[in-house]
Amino acid sequence: MIRVLAIDDEPLALRQLVTYIQKVPFLTLAGECRSAAEARTLMEQDVVDAIFCDIHMPDLSGMDFVRSLPAPPLIVFTTAYSEYALEGYSVNAVDYLLKPFGMNDFLRAALKIQEQYNLRHPGQPQQQSSPVQSDGTIFVKTDYRVVRLAISDIRYVEGMSEYLKIHLDGQPRPVVTLLSMKKMEDYLPPARFMRIHRSYIVNLEKIQEVNKNRVILDADTYLPIGDLYRERFNDYLSRNFLGK
Repeated sequence: MIRVLAIDDEPLALRQLVTYIQKVPFLTLAGECRSAAEARTLMEQDVVDAIFCDIHMPDLSGMDFVRSLPAPPLIVFTTAYSEYALEGYSVNAVDYLLKPFGMNDFLRAALKIQEQYNLRHPGQPQQQSSPVQSDGTIFVKTDYRVVRLAISDIRYVEGMSEYLKIHLDGQPRPVVTLLSMKKMEDYLPPARFMRIHRSYIVNLEKIQEVNKNRVILDADTYLPIGDLYRERFNDYLSRNFLGK
């Protein structure tokens, strides 16, 4: 787990930071501070891998605080003042969040933190049992956004070169993301999803009919069953088939 410190002199902004940190599986809250002085004291007593730090604070600004650290951890600056952006990157900040920001923006910064942390600690990769959240959702990066998808809404996943199309209930257009079929297969719950073709993973609960070498999800959606995956799929059918 990546130990993260939240620093902001505004109580509501600090509470938001803490809430977001607690929602990301690979982050753990090392502490929450209302000033740079308080943060310095905490860092002298505990290990901190990353900081989400407000820039505009009384007494000592977040920027000056980071400059004063002999070995600063990974830094994400938060502020309502856009003119600080370039200055933030001048001290090697990982990212910059302009207030007000939402969970998608925060997660984007958290993923950058994770990437940089793993580069700094190659012998200690972050272990994550599953990207599936406790409410049955996953976060997926698409275009320049990070979106939350309900596992139960996924009808099937279609591979196309280095990208995936995630087809969802009630949405005419799929979500496109840069991810391999193998990783997606590993991420999805095996009790509910199965790879039936080199280019298709299907939600087993969405199958309406199996006809020869294809599965039918609805009148317009037919997915082929590949030769390499047929035996496993037939085993699934035999376990769930009523009759002779």
